[in-house]
This record gives sequence, C-alpha cells and structure tokens, in this order.
Amino acid sequence: MTIRDVATAAGVSTGTVSRVLNANATVHPDIRRKVQRAIDDLGYTPNAVAQSLRIRSTHTIGCILREINIPQLAGFVKAAHDVLDEVGFSLLISNSEGRKERERELLSRLSRRQADGVMMGPYTPIAGEFEAFLRDLDIPIVLIDRDQPDWTDAVMADHAEGMRVAVSHLLDLGHRRVALITGDAGLYPARERVRGYQEAFAARNLEPDPSLVHAGSFLPGAGFRITSALLGQRNPPTAIISGGIDMLSGVLRAVRGRGLRIPEDVSLIASGHSELAELVSPAVAIIGWDQAEVGRIAAGMLLDRIRNDGPHEPRRVLVPNEFIPRASLGPPRRT
Repeated sequence: MTIRDVATAAGVSTGTVSRVLNANATVHPDIRRKVQRAIDDLGYTPNAVAQSLRIRSTHTIGCILREINIPQLAGFVKAAHDVLDEVGFSLLISNSEGRKERERELLSRLSRRQADGVMMGPYTPIAGEFEAFLRDLDIPIVLIDRDQPDWTDAVMADHAEGMRVAVSHLLDLGHRRVALITGDAGLYPARERVRGYQEAFAARNLEPDPSLVHAGSFLPGAGFRITSALLGQRNPPTAIISGGIDMLSGVLRAVRGRGLRIPEDVSLIASGHSELAELVSPAVAIIGWDQAEVGRIAAGMLLDRIRNDGPHEPRRVLVPNEFIPRASLGPPRRT
C-alpha cells in the first residue's frame, strides 16, 4: 500500500495526501476528512521513521512537569493534548521530580529524538550554564508559569493580582497576621505572590510581619513543616495562604495536627482549583486560574513557532486569576 493508492481512493493528488499526513494547516477540512477516510479504509500506515527523516519532524511535542500526579495539572495536559492531536502531533509527558539534573536529562532525550518543541515549567531558576544548554537545543520552547529566560515564549498566571485581591479580603475581615507559604522566590509564581501580598498591605498603609512570609519550596512537605512551625509560635498567624498548587494537603494536616478549627482558629486560602479544596469541610477559598486555557495557549504558541520558523520576538501571555471566597474564611478569633 502506497501514498498513490490513498490519493487514487480519495480522488486527490499525492501532494495533498502528503500535506494531510504532515498536518499542513492549508488543507481544507473537507479534503482532510476525505483523505483520512481513504487512509482508514485502506489501512494505510506511513513509515514514520522515513517520514521524520525526510521532513525533519517527528510531530512530537515534549512536556516536562515537576510531578505528573498533581491533579490540578490534568486540565492543562488534556487541553494541550487536544490542540496538538487535532493537527496530528503527539504529546510526550515526562516527570522531572523537581531536579535540575533530571530536567536537563529529559531535555537532552527530547532533543536526540528530534522533538519539534517543548513545554516546561522548570522547578529551578534558569541561568548560566543551564540557560546556555537550553539555547543550544535549538527547538521552540514555551515556558509554563515562568518568565525567565526572557528569550522564550511563556504563558503565565497573574498571581500578583489574585494575591492582592485575596489578601485585601483577609484585611477587610480584620486579619493582620497573614502568613504566606510559597515556593522559591527566584521563580515567577512565588515572586509574584509575594509582590501581590506586599502591595495589598501597602494599599492600606499597613506593615506585614516579614517573619510570616516563607518563600522556599512548593512541596507538600514544606507546607506541613512551615505551617506547623508558624502555628506553634506565641503569636501565630490568624490566616494562612497556601501559595502552591500542591501544598494544600500539607497545610491542612498541620492545622488539624494542632487541633485547630477552620475558620474559627485560623482562616485558610489555597492556590489553584482542586477537588481537595472543594470537598474538604469547610470548603477552602482559592486563588485560581484556568489550567486548560494555559494548556491551549501553550500548545498553540508552539505550533505557531514550528510552522513559522525563524527569528521572532518572544511572546508573553498572562492568564487572569480569580479569588473565590469560601467557608474557610472568617474574622480573626478574639482572645
């Protein structure tokens, strides 16, 4: 079975069949469906290896995540997959475990296998040798919720604005001792959350206690450890903001471990939409953003770079955040 047989069955030229097989966007949808029917009817399977060598494309996009088992990222992965699958690209997902060495190893594998592009949200800041390594890969890269290096495309959530609104809500309830637990301040999400936190206090001419801001890790273990320490102080926070999509479970364990009630003893806000935040009792207020929209935008940007190779200005897309108040919020307890 050859490409000519497919062209004859579909009543089109071999060039048209080739464009369909190569996911060329110029093919009319009706023609694409006609060719696809002929391929299915004949059971034609193109030689993927020969095809990739000929056109220097494997129609594969790499996606490197810190932890593939974080439920909140499912919407991102599915949306990106759907966009890529529509034009014949495959999505290859890898788990970096939050280690720079592992991220570098995965990137090298994707480069050797001639991936056409990469989506990634590195867990460590990109600078120096690591940045030079990324440049040498010479494939399109879209950063997820990261703003450095500035020569790549990026899709980011507006964490600063979401945090400003959330902290302002707590201040309106009467809270002054508001703790923020988030990741490495060298990474965009943590840095922007801290900025929004500080700006909310400044807008009311208030000074936050700097000892209540902890920017060091996004991991659940850090959430548990830091929350336990904060709640053990003589003057503990009356509200806690869990500033990482995977930190809520650790924070909740620490609060319950201290025998405290939410919101009677401490108010709580989490980052990112999750079933845990909705189903735990009481439901936890969140600062959320549309992970599926991030996935659709990131996949679209990569496809655009692949189809329009050459020098380009980096593009940055900011996805809005929203604050959703829930039963986990209340005024500070009077003692």
